[in-house]
Amino acid sequence: ANLALQEGRLAAAQMELNSAQNQLDEKQAELDEVQAMYDAAVKEKQALLDDAEACRRKMNNASALIEGLGGEKLRWTASSKNFQNQIINLVGNVLLATGFLSYSGPFNQEYRNLLLQLWKKEMDNNKIPYSKNLNLTSMLVDNATVGEWNLQGLPNDDLSIQNGIIVTKASRYPLLIDPQGQGKIWIKNKEKNNGLQVNS
Repeated sequence: ANLALQEGRLAAAQMELNSAQNQLDEKQAELDEVQAMYDAAVKEKQALLDDAEACRRKMNNASALIEGLGGEKLRWTASSKNFQNQIINLVGNVLLATGFLSYSGPFNQEYRNLLLQLWKKEMDNNKIPYSKNLNLTSMLVDNATVGEWNLQGLPNDDLSIQNGIIVTKASRYPLLIDPQGQGKIWIKNKEKNNGLQVNS
């Protein structure tokens, strides 16, 4: 009788154990599911943190670049305005330069300046825009070329440099009034390697 009683208790205990085991398995499955969700959430959080850090670095770099270029904005704006003015004044500037190259060769500095003033007055009357502070010498030749001319014997005064411009840039044969012979010496030195023939 005692054996039967204990076997009944064992069977009941076994059933409880099986039930508890089933509940444990269910809870373990739920725990595994929740753990997987937690791991996924942690992984997503880390990815978001990494993205946020990358965005922060990019934003800092962009801010540094914008701050660095901020100072250039004024210069770029001024350059853009200057280029726009150059475009507007280009026709008048070229007109003055071509007039200078074509007609001012035989004249002295004073008469060349007078010609330019008369041309500018006519252009003002006809509303042709040009640069008020136009420097024909710097427009038509660069400093390196002028330095090379000086080494070849051309004097460094404005009239001589203008003569050099007329000789090298004009489409017609240039006429130079050269009482001291400086222009003649310069042309001989300049064209020495090109087989220049001189008729005295």
